[in-house]
Amino acid sequence: MAKTSFALPARCTTPQLKLSKKAPKSTDVYLVPLLAGEDGPELPASELLDDAALRHVLSSLTAVGATGRACEVTRVAAPEDLGVAQVIAVGLGDPEELTDETLRQAAGTAARALTGVKTAATTLGVFGLAAAVEGIALGAYRYRGLRSDEEKKSAAPVATVVFVGDTKSGKAEFETARTSAEAVIFARDLVNTPSSHLYPESYAAILTAEAEEAGLEVEVLDEKALKKQGFGGILAVGQGSSRGPRLVRLTWNPGKAKKSVAFVGKGITFDTGGISLKPGAKMEDMISDMGGSAAVAATVIAAAKLKLPVKITATLPLAENMPSGTAQRPGDVITHYGGITSEIINTDAEGRLVLADAIARACEDKPDYLVETATLTGAQMVALGTRTSGVMGSDELRDRIAELGRTVGEPAWAMPLLEEQEEELKSPVADIRNSHNSRFGGMLFAGLYLSKFVPEGQEWAHVDIAGPSFNGGGVSGYTNKRATGVPVRTFLALLAEVAAEGR
Repeated sequence: MAKTSFALPARCTTPQLKLSKKAPKSTDVYLVPLLAGEDGPELPASELLDDAALRHVLSSLTAVGATGRACEVTRVAAPEDLGVAQVIAVGLGDPEELTDETLRQAAGTAARALTGVKTAATTLGVFGLAAAVEGIALGAYRYRGLRSDEEKKSAAPVATVVFVGDTKSGKAEFETARTSAEAVIFARDLVNTPSSHLYPESYAAILTAEAEEAGLEVEVLDEKALKKQGFGGILAVGQGSSRGPRLVRLTWNPGKAKKSVAFVGKGITFDTGGISLKPGAKMEDMISDMGGSAAVAATVIAAAKLKLPVKITATLPLAENMPSGTAQRPGDVITHYGGITSEIINTDAEGRLVLADAIARACEDKPDYLVETATLTGAQMVALGTRTSGVMGSDELRDRIAELGRTVGEPAWAMPLLEEQEEELKSPVADIRNSHNSRFGGMLFAGLYLSKFVPEGQEWAHVDIAGPSFNGGGVSGYTNKRATGVPVRTFLALLAEVAAEGR
């Protein structure tokens, strides 16, 4: 039988990014930073503007009321001899309070103001090249899905953005930032893909193609192999669907790696809740329940492109949680990979079941660090809101990841695992139960459940991204609606640190 070929049905549109000493002759718009000074807006000296043009543009900006406050976008006509039609200024706020995140947010906002422009040149990178590159790339992200060709052409983002700066000293930083942004974009595209097109079999095939192109080793287990090897959690969740589950393992193994990191990501391609059916309102957002696996896959692929000297293995359990005559039921008992048994209290607490199998398998590799992420609990949003991830696990790694998240603009907060919930975890018919059916501490109970599959002494962290991975609100800075790609940049920052440890 011929092998079925799968591909993402749609990819986003993003600009081509370049680093150059000068702006191209064909440039249409100059994008420049504007600061909020004590006595009014300040336009920094620029490679794009000589003294006369600088004075002209600042005068024009002041005349139309520009202040330079963070993320304020103002466009003015360019001087006649400048060679471009417009100058767009984006505010960076008080220069004394300028941070990489302020710059990233401002660049993302500015990117949307460039819609329809063929080529823009910018000096935003002078204040932080990596942050400016990430902000522009992510702010310009547009995913139009399966709309008509005519609609796809409308409101196209800027085609090319040229960062004017030192091409020698800035090259490595530019390439790293561009690769990081591409990883976030890939994760967004995966999460935004409808479940009609992204399900365990097709998802596994898409990941295989992307990973092999990046030089990764790939292993895919189908239903038969999962059953043979005892992956009871993945099989139990997937048994209600006509589209069977998969387990995907992606490995980056550079020859001189001295440290190893195991990533695990939840890949529920659609979550109805199973027999414990979710309410119908907003159920369509459950296409995003594979956000953890998307982030992890994008991270390891980016690590390979960056040739990070760290061994990385991503273990991704993929399943569709559906109600049917073959679905698991509340009251069932399942046996996980490694032998631990779980009583099913709530079939909508399915993510931890597939993650338990994957964590147990990932720990067999004896990594230096185990990091797992998932859109796991609505309780995460109750506790921390929709933009801050909850991080649990061993104290040092937990705190490290939470701090890195805040540093790169993916807010995260360390949370405890509660001893008093140990009693709630007990089952009369199995080793543990998958839900405590309580309104209190749901995020922490899920973390405690997962901890039972982590060997003693293993440094590990669980990152609950239920809210931060999918933006149901408005556009802000470089965060568009729907998929955000959180926490790809946090994980890449962690890997950079781990790579430095091994040198």
